[in-house]
Amino acid sequence: MGDSLVTAEWCRVMARYNRWQNRAAIEAAGALPLEARTADRGAFWGSIHGTLAHLLWADHMWMSRLDGWEAPNVVLGDSSGFVADWADLRSKRQITDARISRWVQGLSGADLRGDLSWRSSSTGRELNMPRALCVVHMFNHQTHHRGQVHAMLTAAGTDPGPTDLLMMPDLVG
Repeated sequence: MGDSLVTAEWCRVMARYNRWQNRAAIEAAGALPLEARTADRGAFWGSIHGTLAHLLWADHMWMSRLDGWEAPNVVLGDSSGFVADWADLRSKRQITDARISRWVQGLSGADLRGDLSWRSSSTGRELNMPRALCVVHMFNHQTHHRGQVHAMLTAAGTDPGPTDLLMMPDLVG
C-alpha cells in the first residue's frame, strides 16, 4: 500500500466515521430492551450486544499492535463476551473511540510506512504485514460488523440512521 493510498488524513476521516457510526449503533441498541440486544440473531457473533462487544475487542486488539494499548484479556473466540454489561460496553466504546481519535490526530505518513509484526493467537504464528494495510483492515473490519449490527437493529424495529460515509455530518456542507 503506497503512501498515496493510505494517508494520515484518510485515517482521521475513518476515525470520525467510526465514532459517528458507533454512537448511532449504541444509541439505537440502547433503545431496545435487554432481551432484544442479547437475542441470538444468527449473526457470526450472535447478538447485537455480542457483535458490538466483538468490535470493541477487535479495536483494542488492533490498537495494542498499532499503538501499544493493553491487549484484551480474552481470545477471539470469546470476544462476543468481552464486555458483558451494557452500561460498561457503552462507556468503553466511547472511551475507545476517543482514544482512536487521539491516536489518528498524531499520525504522520511515516507512521503508516513499514511493516507490523505480531503473534496471532488465531493462526498460531507470527504475522508480518504492511502497517498501512493493518490500519485499513481495522477500519474495514469495523464497517463490516457494524453493517451486521445495522441489519440486526433494523430487524429489531429500530432505526440506527444513515451509514453512508458521504452522509457523515461534518462532511455534509
